[in-house]
Amino acid sequence: MSVVQSETILQLLADPMVQTGLMAVAGALVTRVALRHHPAKRLFGQVLFFAALTALLLYHGIVPYQAAPPETAALQHVFVGIAKIIWWINAAWALIAFVRVFLIFEKQPREGRLIQDLVVGTIYLGALLSVVAYVFSVPVGTLVATSGVVAIIIGLALQSTLSDVFSGVALNIGRPYAVGDWIVLNDGIEGRVLETNWRATHLLNGANDLVVLPNSSLAKATLTNMSSPERSHGVKLMVSLLPTKPPRVLVEAMRDVLLSCNATLKSPPPAVQIKKLTGTSIDIELSFRVTDISRSGAARNELFDLIYRHALANDLKLVPIADDQAAPATMSSGGTRSEIETSRHRTTPLRLLDAVPLFATLTEDEKEVLAAAMVRRTFRKNEIVVEQGTTLQSLMVLRSGVAVVTRAKARQEIELGRLAPGDFFGEGGLLTGAKEPGTIKALTLVVIYEIAQPSLAPLMQDRPVIAEDLAMIFARRMDNERQRSLPESRAVEPGSVQRLVERMRHIFDIKHAGGDA
Repeated sequence: MSVVQSETILQLLADPMVQTGLMAVAGALVTRVALRHHPAKRLFGQVLFFAALTALLLYHGIVPYQAAPPETAALQHVFVGIAKIIWWINAAWALIAFVRVFLIFEKQPREGRLIQDLVVGTIYLGALLSVVAYVFSVPVGTLVATSGVVAIIIGLALQSTLSDVFSGVALNIGRPYAVGDWIVLNDGIEGRVLETNWRATHLLNGANDLVVLPNSSLAKATLTNMSSPERSHGVKLMVSLLPTKPPRVLVEAMRDVLLSCNATLKSPPPAVQIKKLTGTSIDIELSFRVTDISRSGAARNELFDLIYRHALANDLKLVPIADDQAAPATMSSGGTRSEIETSRHRTTPLRLLDAVPLFATLTEDEKEVLAAAMVRRTFRKNEIVVEQGTTLQSLMVLRSGVAVVTRAKARQEIELGRLAPGDFFGEGGLLTGAKEPGTIKALTLVVIYEIAQPSLAPLMQDRPVIAEDLAMIFARRMDNERQRSLPESRAVEPGSVQRLVERMRHIFDIKHAGGDA
């Protein structure tokens, strides 16, 4: 390369326009291509290139935010204008990068999309007006005033759409709800917020249908956010009982109901309050919280079941639905008069056997034999009923009270569930020799009826088909527990009924597989 060519290249590189062009191309390649998937690095690169471009232009006497002097030559005026346009574009890109990174760091890019688009549009509009003012020397004020007439005409034509847009902006700024919140409107519309865009807000209702609400309508509506200020949701349940016992006893029974519920939050603690007391009924309100409004239905269902079971355990009577003034003797916690009278003549062990699915296939005579061998045991509050890892040789059926099942794991105590009247445990050890997955502790005074293995063995030896029935019911219960994410295993593979039968035959010393019903 000759000396003349080298000098020509150096002169070319020293030209302000060439330097500005090279700087702009390098900045665009690095920030818009190489770093497009790295928002934080992209912001740093754009700020760096913008600062370098600003220093370069100021070094050559080009002030981007000032109009060029009138005496500037035409060709130089064009080059200076191009340099200023490049500067203003890079300024807009740097500001937009700040907006994008802010939303990513805030971890709410979807919720802030409307505000983001509005800010980005404002930045581009500002850059465009600056180019018009400082590059083409056009009075921006006159331009804005002239375009105002056009804006009024367009605004009148798009009045409804603009109302939705500005309502959406107001909702995004005020943030009465966020994506994922469950909201209820005064007209009964409710659902979980999926998205808020320029025109409307999308909800997913309880029927899994998409509800599209115009932002203008939503901005005027009375709105209740069921997920704010926190996700937990308060629920109230009313129970009407006949005044057959003192209110204190009824309140304690309802506290046990809330204590034994697995679907409610334990903190803040649930509350029980008597709302009404008459000669024919006592109305009690149960107040509790669930982790999310979507869990309220499951919690109600579980509580209704627990109310029924605790009412039976404590001999409480529910008020008849058909007639609140009906005589207390006409109805009790469930069933017709004849069913109630029949139930009253059955002993407590027989009623417990009726409630245990494992013994649903036993005949009445077999139940009576088994009931006669049941042993009543009582545990005080906070007393350990059984330790984790123990192999029980008996089936334990809860008669009254509340117990909790906990598991010690990695120096932590994890609650597996609560036990209420009618619940049972120990079937794994009794039927298969498995160990208990957790420690069971009494939360209140607990009464338990015990069925020992020697009491059940004669029945299974006389009628071995009982082993198959019990194995099938036990396997089904294990499958249900796995589906609800309860303890991982009780040493029984789900669905392996035949293996269970063989193991039970060995434990109970059953010599043959046949038998008469």
